[in-house]
Amino acid sequence: MCYAIPGQVSELENHLALVDYFGEKRKVYNEFPELKVGDYVYAQGGYIIKIVPEKQAQEVLEAWKETFFELRETDLRLSRFEKRESNFLLDKVLEDKSLSSQELLKLLKTEDPKELNQIYRVANFLRQKYLKNACCVHGILEFSNYCQNDCFYCGLGQSRQELPRYRMKEEEILQAVEEAVDTYGFKALVLQSGEDPEFRGERLVDLVKEIKKRFSLLLILSVGEVGEKYLLKLYEAGARGWLMRFETSNPALYAKLHPQDHLENRLQEIILAQEMGYLLFTGGLIGLPGQTLEDIRDDILLTKELNAEMYSFGPVLPGKASLDLVLKVLALCRLVDPKNAKIVVTTALETLHPEARRRGLLAGANSLMLNVSPLKYRKLYRLYDHRAHEEETIEKQIKEALDLLYALGRAPTDLGL
Repeated sequence: MCYAIPGQVSELENHLALVDYFGEKRKVYNEFPELKVGDYVYAQGGYIIKIVPEKQAQEVLEAWKETFFELRETDLRLSRFEKRESNFLLDKVLEDKSLSSQELLKLLKTEDPKELNQIYRVANFLRQKYLKNACCVHGILEFSNYCQNDCFYCGLGQSRQELPRYRMKEEEILQAVEEAVDTYGFKALVLQSGEDPEFRGERLVDLVKEIKKRFSLLLILSVGEVGEKYLLKLYEAGARGWLMRFETSNPALYAKLHPQDHLENRLQEIILAQEMGYLLFTGGLIGLPGQTLEDIRDDILLTKELNAEMYSFGPVLPGKASLDLVLKVLALCRLVDPKNAKIVVTTALETLHPEARRRGLLAGANSLMLNVSPLKYRKLYRLYDHRAHEEETIEKQIKEALDLLYALGRAPTDLGL
């Protein structure tokens, strides 16, 4: 299965291309000097990642043509919103007006099941209205569980002496990327690790260069803080996405989570990454000890202020966050950024509840991540115990994801900006 649909370039201007997908046109960034109008391309995250031979593109498009429109009809039907009861705040969003900070907090405090369902339905309606039925499906490859930090909530901290450690060799990583891209058709991968002191600096830069040399994909890094010098070097090597949560917008709460560290430093690196041109994947944790609803509200607003490409919010595990609290956060992310946000259903949320993936997608989310790490390492990447999908093959994960996406009328693809 291909996790992107090829489109045809209809216009080129400087570093932007206009790409046609079955009559729907999207802008994408172009880094291929040889690209011409009329060429077929794959794009991910708003970047062209590969020029595709016309015959190959036409074969894929022919296979997708009927399915694409059938899925869109299903999505339209499931996302249709018929207003039965007036809700001033939701009406305001539907009228394309912004919610104030206090109004957002009021929605976050909602507990009534009928009102919650209304929030979820409006979020799903807005997702379909502005972003149609595209659902990003990224792979995530966890290549090392070593970490030099000791964060309060994380199972990879250096003081967890009972955890067997692993660090994949470069050739192992390249083999895993090859399997994900060439065997399973992934067009976007997250390369993730703890802050491994042995896999930093030039070693990481060289790995990124080799991956980009061998494979056509959008490469996203999630390796903790690396500093301005290596942010730039990794971008120049070919990384285009930066996944780093700020975790909480409350400086005092952040200090409790991260002894001897400061929120300001983390935010500075996040902002630097965005300014350098990285697609920014960020967000917060839900259910931190001492966290208030005001904190969570501020986390949502900060993510929007940071112009995140993808909103990433998940529960602390083990913790007290309920499924509905996390779903509310996903839905409110959609309400504050209805036209642009890509919102991921995290593995932590899927671990919290077996129906979380489906319910998240029906509450405004439009992105999934599947674990493509070798099975022998999955259980060792122990951010928390009993992670969803830690014993599932890639084939099983893909089948379950596609079955759900097709049932909801979602196309497992990313069409661009």
